[in-house]
Amino acid sequence: MTTFWAAHAWLPAGLSGDVRIEVTDGVIVAATAGTPPQPGDTRLPGVVFPGFADAHSHAFHRALRGRTHDGRGSFWTWREAMYSLAGRLTPDTYYHLALATYAELALAGVTIVGEFHYLHHGPGGTPYADPNAMAAALRQAAHDAGIRLTLLDTCYLQGGIDQPLHGAQLRFGDQTAHAWAARVDQLTDDDGFRLGAAIHSVRAVPPAAIDTVAAWAAQRDRPLHIHLSEQPAENQACLEHYGRTPAALLADHGALTPRTTAVHANHVTDDDIALLGAAGTTICACPTTEQDLADGLAPTGPLAAAGSPLCLGSDQHAVADPLLEARLIEHHERLRTGQRGTFDTAALVTALTANGHTALGWPGNGRLAPGAAADLVAVRTDTVHTTGADPAHLIFAAGAQD
Repeated sequence: MTTFWAAHAWLPAGLSGDVRIEVTDGVIVAATAGTPPQPGDTRLPGVVFPGFADAHSHAFHRALRGRTHDGRGSFWTWREAMYSLAGRLTPDTYYHLALATYAELALAGVTIVGEFHYLHHGPGGTPYADPNAMAAALRQAAHDAGIRLTLLDTCYLQGGIDQPLHGAQLRFGDQTAHAWAARVDQLTDDDGFRLGAAIHSVRAVPPAAIDTVAAWAAQRDRPLHIHLSEQPAENQACLEHYGRTPAALLADHGALTPRTTAVHANHVTDDDIALLGAAGTTICACPTTEQDLADGLAPTGPLAAAGSPLCLGSDQHAVADPLLEARLIEHHERLRTGQRGTFDTAALVTALTANGHTALGWPGNGRLAPGAAADLVAVRTDTVHTTGADPAHLIFAAGAQD
């Protein structure tokens, strides 16, 4: 048994003092507050949190950091630079890029990442000898960086509603949802890796294929993630073609469930919010990416009030700071509503930890409690950024550097 002691730690009931944590084989067996340190305890500094979950990652986008932020444009013009990058990667270069990305996340307190993975095949869409070679590169990178990985293998079949794939998009496609499922079924879990599914978006996956992917996830009890209403143009195209919003279309085809995570949800309607909340569908906010791409502000307050849990993702990795992402949920609501205090510190910590783990198919983790993985993140209270901060409010002061 290994034992740790912290002056402050975030237990399921909230911030607690004098916490002793007992660990056996990487699993917490006890987390007891009000306990003095014992000889042999490893003393952890500052405030100890459960491991952070980055529930929405595109590892290859990290190569665009510091290269695509200047000048005018939109998500759609940024996307062209992303496609250019996607056209050049190989399994080997993808491994090295993902390793650097995941290692940076680990240094920032992330212990599990959800990789929304759609860069499947070689140039022109030709499969590699191993049809999951790119997934294998991600899996190895996460292992070598020392973090867990949920691979959200993504179905991506068309370049827009009723439009064929073209250019770099050809690398994303499996031709049919059934071919996607056959490829994904070749992947297996291990101690640090779990498999999930993703529907890229309603513009990239037609309704019949949404049925197939949703059924695949349901039959295997796997998480299902979806880009939802990130851009107004996506909503408009969906309304024009299907007479439904993206959320309503997904609901029609069985894709909104408690196992589902909708990413972004920036431009959802009141009816969409009610649908998502009634289904218990999680919302993954990616605030720094939504800022960078001018995506808009998701109505996270109404979504949470309707019944949707919140989690967080770094998405394009323009920033790797999960504490910043967490407090931006509240800050974005302040900008959207003109009011403070929609989300208290406990809600932000839960979004950053337990909710993210659950969304990625690891529901027992992200807690300092018996049975959870012993992922301990100590955030210092004596740095230039955090000195003087109330430990209960540390999430509003600290960053990855702490």
